[in-house]
Amino acid sequence: MMFSIGLSGLNAAAKDLEVTGNNIANSSTIGFKKSRAEFADIYASSFGTCANNSAVGVRLAAVTQQFSQGSLELTDNTLDMAINGEGFFVLRNDVGQNEMVYTRNGTFQVDRDGYVVSSAGKRLQVYPPKIPNSDIADFDSGNLTDLQLPLDNMGAKSTTEVDINFNLNADEDVITAVGGPAFAWPAALPETTPDPNSYNWSTTYQVYDSLGSPRDVTMYFVKTGALTWDVNVGMYDANNVTPPDPPLMIDATGTGGPIEVVFKADGTIDTVNGATVPDPAAVIPINMPAFTDNGADALVSSITLDNATQYSSSKNSVIDLTQNGYSSGTLSGFDVDAEGIVFSRYSNGQSFILGQVAMANFKNPQGLQQIGDNNWALSYGAGDPVYGGAGDGRLGSVQCCALESSNVDLTEELVNMITAQRAYEANAKTISTADQMTQTILNIR
Repeated sequence: MMFSIGLSGLNAAAKDLEVTGNNIANSSTIGFKKSRAEFADIYASSFGTCANNSAVGVRLAAVTQQFSQGSLELTDNTLDMAINGEGFFVLRNDVGQNEMVYTRNGTFQVDRDGYVVSSAGKRLQVYPPKIPNSDIADFDSGNLTDLQLPLDNMGAKSTTEVDINFNLNADEDVITAVGGPAFAWPAALPETTPDPNSYNWSTTYQVYDSLGSPRDVTMYFVKTGALTWDVNVGMYDANNVTPPDPPLMIDATGTGGPIEVVFKADGTIDTVNGATVPDPAAVIPINMPAFTDNGADALVSSITLDNATQYSSSKNSVIDLTQNGYSSGTLSGFDVDAEGIVFSRYSNGQSFILGQVAMANFKNPQGLQQIGDNNWALSYGAGDPVYGGAGDGRLGSVQCCALESSNVDLTEELVNMITAQRAYEANAKTISTADQMTQTILNIR
């Protein structure tokens, strides 16, 4: 009996040392989760008689994984990602298959085809955007797809919409009341801009033609009454480019006349060309013929003024302006935010959403099956995976340019090693003592 008890103790101590040694060996493994050897005692009992239980040793009950949070270490690699909280990254096990594996190791890189993969070549899964090549964070959460980074350049986009928000000084003089001349576009060189006495204020913004060339559009504001203004929109005529003479400014509304803007008594905008804001008719088309200087298509766009105001101010000013055109650009990098949304950045200042990193969680993560390469596979004991984006439910956030270190505490493991070593020696002593007792009995004459 004592031999078997001591032998079971040796086996238990050896297993404890094996688990501790594995933890120590992986103390620098990114995303590694330490394990703990758990033991149970063994008792033998006789059947059909009074209770007569006796200890017969110890056995290994389980080796359980400990999914406590590891510390986060910052890196210089944009594709390094760490999970702060619960959850796992989702990887496609093999190309063309739907089997998924799960990891806490965020050391991702790009393969030859532009796919983001783990060090073992498994592709990172994301939720694709519903609107490709846009900055709208709306994702198809029912579809997992491989994250592929666009490595080519971005083409130019012609401006189709302009939304400008400005304040016009209510204290400005009415042009006709001070004897100013009527506003008129220049008819011939050398005059290239309207008479400065014929308008109260002007501002210029940029749009882009179909080839990505910037074009200057100027707005001239003429106060015609207490609450009424004429807005004249002009652009240099690209068909009149005989150097060294500058091109003429021409009417860009295509109407031959100004845009009439009427404000309410509270300073907010009321109508644009008679259409009550925000009626779609208050959006004014802006059209220019094809550009002969570079061969670009005709510029067809619109301008929205529904946030304009007229308040007393020291000066007229543009508060906000957005337009949806841009020049061509080269890829300059990638970013990942705390919600796991992956962006591509370009030299023209544009940024497109490529997808949202998919994450998974389980009712019992300790039940996941370790398969090596810092990956876990689904098992019956873990329960069904619950997918989502970073921050959804119990899922943690994603930290870009960071990695999660192993959660192994070396000091604790070294102490455990000493304890297991002492236990091994003590159980060996038990066997040695039992041997001496047996020898003593054998020597009785």
